[in-house]
Amino acid sequence: MGGMQDWIMAMSAARARRGIVRATDQRRHPRSAMLDLASNDYLGLGHDPRLRAAAVRAIEQYGVGAGASRVVTGTTAAHVEVETELARLTGQPSCLAFSSGYTANIGVLTALGDPDTLLISDAHMHASLIDGARLSRSPVAICPHGDLDALERLLRDRTQPRAIVVVESIYSVLGDACDLPRTAALCARYDALLVVDEAHGIGVAGDGRGAVHAAGLAGAEHVVVTATLSKALGAQGGAVLGSPALREHLVNAARTFIFDTGLAPAAAAAAATACRIIAAEPELVADLHLVAARIAGAAEVPLAPGAVQSIPAASAADAVAATDRLQGDGIAVGCFRPPSVPDGISRLRLVARAGVDPDRAAHAARLAARWARTEVPA
Repeated sequence: MGGMQDWIMAMSAARARRGIVRATDQRRHPRSAMLDLASNDYLGLGHDPRLRAAAVRAIEQYGVGAGASRVVTGTTAAHVEVETELARLTGQPSCLAFSSGYTANIGVLTALGDPDTLLISDAHMHASLIDGARLSRSPVAICPHGDLDALERLLRDRTQPRAIVVVESIYSVLGDACDLPRTAALCARYDALLVVDEAHGIGVAGDGRGAVHAAGLAGAEHVVVTATLSKALGAQGGAVLGSPALREHLVNAARTFIFDTGLAPAAAAAAATACRIIAAEPELVADLHLVAARIAGAAEVPLAPGAVQSIPAASAADAVAATDRLQGDGIAVGCFRPPSVPDGISRLRLVARAGVDPDRAAHAARLAARWARTEVPA
């Protein structure tokens, strides 16, 4: 074990030199007294009494955990409910719930990929989709971020009979949006399947029903949606949405579904309730975007279409120092550094959330911009 322990210590020292050491810190949890501009609870539903009540009822009826894989005894009425409500919210014909967004993304790519399917991934994809591509057995091509000309060349010149294009509707670090209508049109022209990760789109884009729905692509046969239940829906879990045939295929071929204990019924019930709230209360989404506009304006950065507003920092060390200073001011923000940032630029990530006082958010954004642009003394 000496060799492995030496390697682990060397890796730790390298992270420290680069200023990219990460840590867990319970003081930053949103339930603390801090102003929360860091969590992904975009609509504030994670603490909504209606979601908590739904979760408690599910625990009382089904217990704390699902107890087994969904294909054994792990499927409850709560799972059926969240799949029904999420499909209704997004306008999709069918839905399959996974234990997390990460397992949903890995599950769909590994179940659909094979050596005869070219998988084309945008360069700014989330780690879960990168891992899914690696495990898919497909040849993988990385498309420059948002470059539709390059995407067309890759689709046109491929030698494989099938192709899957993987994008995010709203990207998690820069907060920019995919041109879904043009991307979907290219996929239709070249007979490719489009997989859209809506982790940062559902509950945020359009009227909260997601960017795919807003683009008029809900239910399109060549478009598949993946989602998380842990951001705007305020719960935990993931899902894949598409045709009933796709759902049946995933139940039989997605290893992260078949061999994983089912999503906890409490999380499923809470997420189903969140879907109904988003559909009935579009003012929550409008409130989120109001806060986002105030943050971007105060920080003097371009307004991103999603909840995440990014402020570049000069270095990883500067980003960490700015985050620490803000924490001292009672403000929690995200600190993103390589390798989590696809362009190599460290940045503070301020998350707009419904229910946050816009004036407090703007004050925090001004402080964040000031600290992010203040270099740490050598």
